[in-house]
Amino acid sequence: MRTLLYTSLRFLLRVALHLYYKRILVEGIENIPKNQPIILVANHQNALIDPLVVGTHISIRPYFLTRAAVFKNPVAAYLLNLVQMLPVYRVLDGFSTIPQNQRTFQKTNQVLQQNGSVLIFAEGNHSIVRNIRPLSKGFTRIAYGAMATYPELTPVIIPIGIQYSAHKKSGSTVKISLGKPIPVDPDPAQALKLTRQVEAALKLMVVDLPNTDYDKTLQHLLSNQVDVCSKEDVERFLVENQIATKVKPAGYLMNKMMKLFHLPLYWIWLFGIAPKMEDEVFTSTWKFLIGAVLAPIYYSLILLCCFIPGFGTWAISFLLMAWITVYWNENSQE
Repeated sequence: MRTLLYTSLRFLLRVALHLYYKRILVEGIENIPKNQPIILVANHQNALIDPLVVGTHISIRPYFLTRAAVFKNPVAAYLLNLVQMLPVYRVLDGFSTIPQNQRTFQKTNQVLQQNGSVLIFAEGNHSIVRNIRPLSKGFTRIAYGAMATYPELTPVIIPIGIQYSAHKKSGSTVKISLGKPIPVDPDPAQALKLTRQVEAALKLMVVDLPNTDYDKTLQHLLSNQVDVCSKEDVERFLVENQIATKVKPAGYLMNKMMKLFHLPLYWIWLFGIAPKMEDEVFTSTWKFLIGAVLAPIYYSLILLCCFIPGFGTWAISFLLMAWITVYWNENSQE
């Protein structure tokens, strides 16, 4: 039953993500080895969206390590456990909670011993800034902890670069890049070297803008319609001032029409969620959740209006227009 629920939820999330985003591109899927313990190490730019897009668009079904604070709500904890998310306790959660991480590490050991996979966002925090932050030692601890418990294991690290054309907008593009497997040296003294190796691999996969003049550089790229999901295009423009392929402008009219035909949902975001949100990185997470949870209810209510005499034709037309605006909504970049 648990497997059925997981498979169903994974399918529904995948469909919902393809309705929220215009394109989800995946490259390097052939780099995933078979019958081998895998630790996926990804950058973290978009809160809950990151594990959702990775977990629903790669061929394996990894366990995810995520901050323990999101498990406080019992309903949320059940759903997160269902999609194989494991809590990680930080100092911010209180020193008394840190020992609870031992249970999570025991679980990751078991997963890897069974040639499973674990996904960790090794930067330790999230940010919409387009660069790679220094990696924490969490993934090396998982690797060497599992090898200490099961000496026969030969885990590999697969770096995953996640990029968004517009972090906070629906109708944009997501790009997921999987790098080549990096073997784990059996000597724990090589942990720092492994961390630097994975960090270097991630920097080669994603757009990595320097912090100096970051806002000016990003705005220069966007104003010239450079594809900020393409490392090659960005570097070519910054070095040679050449644009390989200009990004098509956003579909402004269709985006406004989508908001009009989904006005109750838009108001929930605009007046209920946005004013209370303290971290802008959660913008897409909340927008996606509103759409995934409340849009089916909204559409069902419109569908019921079809059975009200005199409203049937209007209701069907309104519902079709709402679906069309979702399908054709396109935001190019931030």
